[in-house]
Amino acid sequence: MSVLHTPVLAAEVLEWLRIRPDGTYVDATAGTGGHAIEIARRLGTGRLVVLDRDPQALEIARERLKPYGGKVVFVQAEFSRIGEAASGALAGEAAAGPYDGVLADLGVSSLELDSPERGFSFRWAAPLDMRMNPDSPLTADDIVNRWPEKQLADLLYQKAEEHDSRRIARSIVRARPIRDTEHLATVVAGAHKARGRQKLHPATKTFLALRIAVNREEEELEQFLSWTPATLNSGGRWVVLSYHSLEDRRVKRAFQRLAREGSIQVLTKRVIQPTAEEIESNPRARSAKMRVAEKLSPVEIGAAGSGS
Repeated sequence: MSVLHTPVLAAEVLEWLRIRPDGTYVDATAGTGGHAIEIARRLGTGRLVVLDRDPQALEIARERLKPYGGKVVFVQAEFSRIGEAASGALAGEAAAGPYDGVLADLGVSSLELDSPERGFSFRWAAPLDMRMNPDSPLTADDIVNRWPEKQLADLLYQKAEEHDSRRIARSIVRARPIRDTEHLATVVAGAHKARGRQKLHPATKTFLALRIAVNREEEELEQFLSWTPATLNSGGRWVVLSYHSLEDRRVKRAFQRLAREGSIQVLTKRVIQPTAEEIESNPRARSAKMRVAEKLSPVEIGAAGSGS
């Protein structure tokens, strides 16, 4: 089992971040450090702040980035706390901003997907956990085995657009107690209504919805999208990779709103997606969508506001 995450759209991320050797950058969802290594390689006197809420992933990233010494600062924190990092409240001045570039790869790391005991995948009979931060109070087991049927159905529909949400929720409640991830996947598959040729496993959306709820991913993303512009230097680049439609929609709408307000300029009129070659070599990249924005300077904001 490999726990090392192959960085998605690595060449494109580096191109759009426009790394300067003396710049200060943040990998806000570093995982095991795939993108972070590529950024650190390009730094001279610059600095890289590495954030992740998963202590196990952060420890692996720390080991992999040892060759870069003091250029890299490690902070165990949710990416929603980027404002605190920029202010120096997390790890002191070493992590403080403003930043010349911020990267957030919203995908689940290979460490989490490929560790059966973490419960993110239905490939094994594993505990119903799904916590990115093992200290978080809520687990997938709490939701699957304790939530009322209606609340469970609403979760599946609202968080993952699962059209069989009510049927699946009913089947889960009837099958309780659900023992593990394999048991859950079997119950969901039995309740799923076949609609032509299925590209995804029938339990994919159910597991997605549970993961989003356990890790408060929507709330974390909203806070990150709100706080990041204030942490950037003028001309700083902001790169976000998302992996499902609801997530990408949130990023797109936030970028559009911030552009209307005049704080950023959206650089990617169309999303950037992996090539067929990258998808073939790294299948987990297949659903990735990348959006990029740039922080406007006060002069540029004023010019935009004057209509000149």
